[in-house]
Amino acid sequence: MDNMRFTFSDTIAGYVTTFDRDKKCFGLRTSDGREFQVYLTPTLYARITHNLEEPWDDATGRLGQMLKEGMFLHAYGIFYPEGGDRKFEAKALVFPGDAPGHYRFEEPDWWVKQVRSIADSYLKWQFGYPEQPIDYRGYRTYLNLSGAKKSDDFLQETDTISRLVYGFASAYLLTGEDRFLEAAERGTEYLRQHMRFYDTDEDVVYWYFGIQVKGERELKLLSSEHGDPFSDDREAIPMYEQIYALAGPTQTYRITGDPKILKDAELTIQLFKRFYRDEDKGGYFSHLDALTLDPRSDGLGPNRARKNWNSVGDHAPAYLINLYLATGKKEYADMLEDTFDTIEKYFPAFDESPFVQERFFEDWSHDKTYVGQQDRAVIGHNLKIAWNIMRMHSLSPKEKYRDLATKIGALMPDAGSDRQRGGWYDVEERTKGPGEEWFRFVYHDRKAWWQQEQAILAYLILNGVLKDEEYLKHAREAQAFYNAWFLDHDDGGVYFNVLNNGIPFLVGNERFKGSHSMSGYHSTELGYLSQVYINLLITKQPLDLYFKPKPDGFPDRKLRVSPDLLPPGSIRIDKVWANGEEYADFDAEGLVVNLPETHDELRIKVRIVPNG
Repeated sequence: MDNMRFTFSDTIAGYVTTFDRDKKCFGLRTSDGREFQVYLTPTLYARITHNLEEPWDDATGRLGQMLKEGMFLHAYGIFYPEGGDRKFEAKALVFPGDAPGHYRFEEPDWWVKQVRSIADSYLKWQFGYPEQPIDYRGYRTYLNLSGAKKSDDFLQETDTISRLVYGFASAYLLTGEDRFLEAAERGTEYLRQHMRFYDTDEDVVYWYFGIQVKGERELKLLSSEHGDPFSDDREAIPMYEQIYALAGPTQTYRITGDPKILKDAELTIQLFKRFYRDEDKGGYFSHLDALTLDPRSDGLGPNRARKNWNSVGDHAPAYLINLYLATGKKEYADMLEDTFDTIEKYFPAFDESPFVQERFFEDWSHDKTYVGQQDRAVIGHNLKIAWNIMRMHSLSPKEKYRDLATKIGALMPDAGSDRQRGGWYDVEERTKGPGEEWFRFVYHDRKAWWQQEQAILAYLILNGVLKDEEYLKHAREAQAFYNAWFLDHDDGGVYFNVLNNGIPFLVGNERFKGSHSMSGYHSTELGYLSQVYINLLITKQPLDLYFKPKPDGFPDRKLRVSPDLLPPGSIRIDKVWANGEEYADFDAEGLVVNLPETHDELRIKVRIVPNG
C-alpha cells in the first residue's frame, strides 16, 4: 500500500540523458544509474556554480545549450504523486560548468580564490581587518552566521586558534599575500605565549584547552571544557586537542622555518611518546588524567585506557605529514609508518560492516558501547583513512595500504553517500538491524562541510595516484555538491551543515561560522589540497607556492617545497624566484631550494609542475 500521497520538495543529482524541447522535460540518470524525468516549469531558474566573491552566473536563458547529454547537474524541485507515479517538476537547476565534462572547480585557481576569500572573511570577522590590526586578544571561538561576536566574557580554545592559523598559513602558501602570513605568525606566537606549558621536570610541552577571558583577566583551562557536564572529554586531556594544537604552527613552519615552532613540535611529540603511547600493544591512548597524566587512571571513567581514530590516526593530517614535508626527517616518516601500520592492522572490520571500527580498549578489542558513539560510523573518518593512507602509500609504498584505501573507496559510496541528491552523510549505525535495508542515520540525515572535504580529498588522491575514472567521478560529484550548496555568497565562508537536499541548515550551533568544530581549518585544507591534487595529478597544470624563510630557519638552508606526499617522480620544480628575481640553486627532482646565505628577508616563489 502506497501511503505517500503527498507532495514534497527534493533534489536529484545526475547526468542528462535526453532533452525533449516540446514536452519541456529531460532525462536524468543518478550516480548509481537510476532514471528520472525532470519537467521544466515556467518559474524555474538555473545557474552555473560560482565561487565566493564572484557574481551570480545565470543560465536560465541557456537551457537549450546546457541540457546536453552527459551534463551533470543538481535539480531542485517538487514531487507530485500523480498517475500512479511521482512527477518531478524542477524549480532550480545548478550546473557545475557550462558544458558536459567541464567543471569550474577544476580551474587552475578555483580553490586558490576560495581559500583567499575564506581567509579574508576570518580576518574581518575575528580582527576587523584591515580597519583594525590583527590582535588575537579579540579572538572568539564562537562567531554567528555573519561572523559577529558576543560579550566580553568568552572562551578562546587552543585548537580553534590553531586551526585558524592553519587556514591563514595555507592561504599564504597559495597566494603569497602578506596579511595571511602575518595572521599565521601572530596566531602562532599567541598560542606560545598563552596556551603553551613547558614542563621543565618532564621536558615536554603540552597545551591548555584554552583560556577564559573576562575583561583584562584570563583563566587558563588545562582539561577539556568542551560540551556539557556529561561531555565525553570533560576534565580530561584528550589526545586530539594536543594534536590539533600543532596544526597551525606546523603549517606556518613550512613557510618560515621558525626554529621555535620546530622545538615546540618536538617537545609535544615527546609528550605523545612518553604519556599517550602504549609501548606494549601499540597506538596511542585517547585521554590522560589531568592531574596524573595517567591514561589508565580510574578518574577517566569511560575514557580509561581507550584508543580511537583521533588518538591514533589524526597525527597524520593535522601535523605529522606537514612536519615531515618541512624537515624530511626519518623519525617523522617512521612515526607515520607506524601510524598507518596500526590503522591497517586494527581498524578494518569488513566481515561485520562496510565501515571501519573506530574505538578500542587497550588490547585493541572493539569498544562498541562508548558513550555517544556506541557501534556507529563517522563517515568522514572512513574517508579520512582512505585519503591519508594513500598519501602514505606515496612515501612508503605498501600493497596493504593501497588495498585498504581502495576497499574503503569501493564501499563508501553505497554505504555513506547520497546517490540521489549528492553529498556525504554524517553518522550512521555500522550494521543494519533485523529487516532493515538501509543503514540508519544516528542523529539526522544532514551533511556537514568537513565530511564533504574527506570525500573530495579521498577520491581526488585515489584518482590522481591510481588513475581509475570511477574515483574521478566520485570526486567530481562531491565537489559539485559542495560548491553548489555550501558556499555562503551573502556573508562569506562556508555553511556548517546543509539538509540532505543541499539547503543550508541554520539552527543552533550549526548556523555558526565559528565554534568548537569550525574555525576555517577544513575549508582551507580542502582548498589547498584540492588545488594541489587537481593541478599536479589530474589536469596536469603548474602550481605556484610561496615561502618566506627566516634567516635562522631551516637547518642547512634547505627549503623543502613538496606540496604534499605525492607519488615519487610525479612532480618537479620548474622555476624559483627569490625576492622577485629568478633563482637557479635548487634540486628540481628533489623538490628542495638551497637558500642563499643572507640575514635579509627572503621571499621565495616556487613553480611546481607535473612530470610527463
